[in-house]
Amino acid sequence: MNAPLTATSTINVPEAMASCFARQKSSYHAAPEPSYEQRREDLLNLKRLVVENREAILEAINKDYTNRSNFESLFAEYFVVLEEIQSNLKHLKQWMRPQRRKIDMMVYPTSRNRVKPQPLGIIGIIVPWNFPLNLSLCPLAAAFSAGNRAMVKMSENSENLAQLLIALTPKYFSPDKLQFFSDAGGTGPAFSSLPFDHMFFTGSGQTGRAVMASCAKNLTPVTLELGGKSPAIVCPDFPVETAVDRILWVKGFNCGQICTNVDYVFLPAGKEEAFIAEAKKVIANRYPDINGKDYTSIIDDRSYQRLQATLDDAVAKGARVINLFEGQTPDRAQRKFPLTLVFNVNDDMDIMQREIFGPLLPVKTYSSREEVAAYVNRGDRPLALYPFSHDGETQDYYITHIMSGGVSVNNTLLHVAQHDMPFGGVGGSGMGHYHGFEGFQTFSKLRPIYYQGPFVAAKMMLPPYNKAGWLNPMKLLNLLIKIKT
Repeated sequence: MNAPLTATSTINVPEAMASCFARQKSSYHAAPEPSYEQRREDLLNLKRLVVENREAILEAINKDYTNRSNFESLFAEYFVVLEEIQSNLKHLKQWMRPQRRKIDMMVYPTSRNRVKPQPLGIIGIIVPWNFPLNLSLCPLAAAFSAGNRAMVKMSENSENLAQLLIALTPKYFSPDKLQFFSDAGGTGPAFSSLPFDHMFFTGSGQTGRAVMASCAKNLTPVTLELGGKSPAIVCPDFPVETAVDRILWVKGFNCGQICTNVDYVFLPAGKEEAFIAEAKKVIANRYPDINGKDYTSIIDDRSYQRLQATLDDAVAKGARVINLFEGQTPDRAQRKFPLTLVFNVNDDMDIMQREIFGPLLPVKTYSSREEVAAYVNRGDRPLALYPFSHDGETQDYYITHIMSGGVSVNNTLLHVAQHDMPFGGVGGSGMGHYHGFEGFQTFSKLRPIYYQGPFVAAKMMLPPYNKAGWLNPMKLLNLLIKIKT
């Protein structure tokens, strides 16, 4: 069990958080292992919260962004959450079953081994602003499936949604099961200092390191879903037009503000102009008006200014810039930032030093696949890898030689939407997994339980170890070793 609340550091924890944690911990000890029926009810209540408040949720997200594409909110948040809940409901009974495990020779044949998944207790979930419904309720669905209680801290940039969820949640859950908190007062450090039984964090690597350091004081295990510079690699055999179509889909989605987005593209030398020509066609067809509702705003002024400074730095250091909304005037008040290709980039530029998290797309040319692998491997392991090739050997080369959190071959992002596959980073892009069964496992203690049968074989191994007769423990041990060798 984690240390008591009084053992935390000197960080001042708001009374509302401290009392909620104490209430949930007390409730957990009173009923530590909810039944299948209770977990199913929790998931159904979570679904009701979403379905019955659809328009209010979408409007709150839109207000937080100033302009968030309604389709993107429905597709990447609302729909995904419902799918995750429905998938968990379908498989929950199977996931909860104790697993049979083989018994060793020394306890054969009457004993039994089982692995029983049990709830960890109280789960802390820290949510980023880019997909605030998805990245709060999908981990929450996994935590509820595993039988846990949860406290959820929203982002400071999701204040409208946070206040809505704070108001709505008591209609569906008691505070000893679930409570949401806003970050209007910068409560992140206080939240992560609570001695949760597991902390689930999605966000930047810098903040993730701070959360992990805070959790270490309580030995709280963490799942970190971070980001990084995820590359797309267009191989010589793959049509440039198709690659552009699929890469710009994800780069335009949510205006590039996705942790698994294509951060930069490797393009075979000599195909630059074909890439540019196709990119202009694609964007003209998809976003005829940059100020229209289909093109999402940058989340806040600080992020807008960061993107502009990043682009200015690249231009000052020799980059060639192609504004794919050329001729249009972005609405600065709505923080509309044009999708922009950036050529002739180098590692001295800010754009190649950190995750972009916006609609800037650096394009690097290459001559060999070994060159590509060596470049990517010099940095942190990316959250996603996107090789575009119809050649199986080439696909396998990149999958083998570049480690990443996940891979979509000949497309972007779609591996994230597969509910029967784990999602998570590796190294600098995170640790741990969720989605589907892996989410259930993340928030469960897979507890090994040995059931002793009537015959206790270990009695034959009691001292003295060199006693006379055929029950000599040393002889028996040597015989067992001989069998194994």
